[in-house]
Amino acid sequence: MKIHPTAIVHEKATISRDASIGPYCVIGEGVRISQGVKLFNNVVVEGDTEIGPGSVIYPFAYIGGPPQDLKYDGEKTGVRVGRGNTIREYVTIHRGSVGGDGFTTIGDNNFIMAYAHIAHDCRIGSSVIMANAVTIGGHVEVQDNANLGGVIAVHQFTRIGAYSMTGGFSGIGQDIPPYTIASGPRAKLYGLNLLGLKRYGFSKETIEDLSKAYKILFRSKQTLKEAIKKAQEELPCTPELERLLEFVKTSKRGVCRPTTAKIPF
Repeated sequence: MKIHPTAIVHEKATISRDASIGPYCVIGEGVRISQGVKLFNNVVVEGDTEIGPGSVIYPFAYIGGPPQDLKYDGEKTGVRVGRGNTIREYVTIHRGSVGGDGFTTIGDNNFIMAYAHIAHDCRIGSSVIMANAVTIGGHVEVQDNANLGGVIAVHQFTRIGAYSMTGGFSGIGQDIPPYTIASGPRAKLYGLNLLGLKRYGFSKETIEDLSKAYKILFRSKQTLKEAIKKAQEELPCTPELERLLEFVKTSKRGVCRPTTAKIPF
């Protein structure tokens, strides 16, 4: 292992032999750092935190700090970061709380840009992109392949669906359904993330079915319950449609509503 002589590594931390710990890093008790992980200078990792293989963490990131939760009283909680993640400068990821499941979890191959904050008990999927200064409140779920623009604020307990795209400077207070575009100070839906779906290799038929489902769910004058039933009856039962309908059906905060305005980005 490569540990710079100025780094402070607790004797009860576990560091893989081929990990790299740069100057002035601080690694706390119980931290586990897997093979191929690289920490640049001035990174702090503490608590019951595990960093998965091949992840790279840039200067001044702080991983595993206590949750910003007034109910937290020093209970043992943790952070789980998967493999192949890029965590840029000044990112903060706080450990879970007893009010959640005790862990903040980050999947694989995520790109988390500078100054982003991931609060306690969040569940971040895989291949998520978070641009600079994304701020995510506690207990938020971000599903796979979601793309969040810069300077976004996400309310606690909100969900952001898979393959969605959210424009910068948005305030997200309700769930953003999978495959959609959302934006605005109180985010609204602007239709399907068509360009993103094409880039991810979704078939023409699947995109057409999702477009029909979007119109039924968000453009008709029916209630969501009625619209879900209609979509199930009229459209082929594909995994993509099931994901969309199940997401809308299980929303607790409600889903973002549509707007007829032009996409602002």
